[in-house]
Amino acid sequence: MTGRSFQADFARALREPDRPLPDGLTDSRRFAVYRNTHAVTLAEALAQGFPVVAALVGAEFFAALAGAYRMAHPPRSPLLRLYGRAFPDFIAGFPPAAALPFLADVARLEWALLDSAEAADAPALPPASLAALPPDRLYAARLTLAPAVRLLSSAHPVLSIWRAHQPGGAAPGPGAERILITRPAFDPVPVALSEASFAALRMLASGATVGEAARHGDLTEVFTLLLDGGAITGLS
Repeated sequence: MTGRSFQADFARALREPDRPLPDGLTDSRRFAVYRNTHAVTLAEALAQGFPVVAALVGAEFFAALAGAYRMAHPPRSPLLRLYGRAFPDFIAGFPPAAALPFLADVARLEWALLDSAEAADAPALPPASLAALPPDRLYAARLTLAPAVRLLSSAHPVLSIWRAHQPGGAAPGPGAERILITRPAFDPVPVALSEASFAALRMLASGATVGEAARHGDLTEVFTLLLDGGAITGLS
C-alpha cells in the first residue's frame, strides 16, 4: 500500500465506524479512541462556530447533524476554523432540518461573522476625505470596501433570531431581513438594512458608482453604517 492510499484508507476508517482497521494497524481499541476523539473534536468545532444553530436544535439533533456533516465533508485543512465553510449549505440539504427552514440562513449568518472576524485588516478612509469631495466627484466614485464586510439577505428574520440568543436578546419577530456586517474594531458587528439600502449597498460592493447606487435608494443610511464600521477603505 502506498502512502497516499494508506492516508485515504485511514481517513475513511476515521469517518466510518464499521470500516475495518487500515492495513498496517493492529490495535483496534487505540484506533477506536482516536476515531472517537476525532469525531468529538470536529463536533465541538462546529458547536463553537455555530452556537445559535446548536441552541436552536438541541444537543442530540446537533450531534446527529455534526456526524452527518463529518461523513459528507471531512476536513480538508488543519485549520479547524475553516471546517464549517460548507455547513450552511449542508443544513439546507439535510432532510431532518426541513422543519426549520430558517436554520441554514442562521448558519450562513454565523459563518459570515466567523469569516469577517478572520478577514484581513485594512485602514479605513477618513470620513473627512469623503466630505471634502464635490458632489459630482462623489457620485462618479466607486468604493473599495474593507475585506471584513459581508452582506447577507434572508427570507427569514435571521439577525433577530441570532440576537435573541445573545445576552439580553428579545424574541424575534417575523419577516425577511437584510444584513450588513462590518468590523470596526476586533469583533464583527451585524446590522439590519432596509430593502432599498441593501440593494444600493450590494451595487456598491459589485463595483457600481455612488451615483448608480443612489438611484436605488437614499444612501444616507448606507454611508453612515459604512463609515461607522470603518468599512470604506478607498475611492476610485
